[in-house]
Amino acid sequence: MSTQRLELADSSLREWDATVLAAFGPPDDEPGIVLDRSAFYPGGGGQPPDHGVLLWGGVQTRIVGVRRGNEPVLIPAEGDPIPPAGTTVRGAIEDERRTALMRTHSALHLLSGVVFRDFGALVTGSNMEPLEGRLDFNLESVPEGFKETIEAACNAEVGADRAIEAYELSREEAFAIPDVIRTATNLLPPEIEIVRIVDIRGLDVQADGGTHVAATAMIGEMRVVKVENKGKGFRRVRIVLG
Repeated sequence: MSTQRLELADSSLREWDATVLAAFGPPDDEPGIVLDRSAFYPGGGGQPPDHGVLLWGGVQTRIVGVRRGNEPVLIPAEGDPIPPAGTTVRGAIEDERRTALMRTHSALHLLSGVVFRDFGALVTGSNMEPLEGRLDFNLESVPEGFKETIEAACNAEVGADRAIEAYELSREEAFAIPDVIRTATNLLPPEIEIVRIVDIRGLDVQADGGTHVAATAMIGEMRVVKVENKGKGFRRVRIVLG
């Protein structure tokens, strides 16, 4: 059996019921829990994994991370009880952290769309934490007023309240979309046949597996706090959200 990834269909989901498929722990293995249904984002694309809890049998197991593999393996807090296989549990995502990461991930897609549209630059790297993140671009030089220009353009797109939608396409359909890969290197493994698309309507269409808010207005105010020169043709843009 495999884990049904609930967060990919509904990023707003915060609580759900599940059954433990497998459980690991000392002395034989690292602690870990596999569920039949999970809304914990396992991390990827620069977005960190979710935190939350599992409630079962009158006790609580805190989830402090996720190991990626064939199935997401939830990492319990040190010393917390581990529900055995077959246990029915109630899962809950830490809402403040997830919502902040959704806003941040959507903000970075918006930034990528603006810089690609206005300057033709592709992304070479990314990272994020709740309400702050950075993108690296293959930009040869930084035009005068670049920082202020992209900040104003990003906030104009926030104000435009563009819809943000996620859907799946076949690999052939996805690669028929112009510029669907906005990274300088195509990071999509060749064995992936179904591609998840995140679409900021009218601005940005990218292959992506993360969680996002439903519209750009939900991102909130964006500030470009620094533009760094990291070497020839390598510019780092750091943002924070209000």
